[in-house]
Amino acid sequence: MAVATYLCRASGVVLMSRVRLTPRVTRALQALPGSIVVATVAPLAAQAGAPAIAGVLVALATMIVVRWELAALIAGLGAVMLLRALGV
Repeated sequence: MAVATYLCRASGVVLMSRVRLTPRVTRALQALPGSIVVATVAPLAAQAGAPAIAGVLVALATMIVVRWELAALIAGLGAVMLLRALGV
């Protein structure tokens, strides 16, 4: 697994050294972390049910308002805990 991980990371560096950074490629690379998070979190939240979906939405709203990741994390987890405690 260590070799596979190294090859994945090294191949990214090698491939990107050959890509010309146009404005379009730069925008795509800037959007990549967010799309990876959404692709990871959305299926997990959908599988976990209504409290998890509400938690993600509360975290998203908190992040839009305060722009602080820790506050969004705390608000989202708090919403999930509250809804689960209420039996939702």
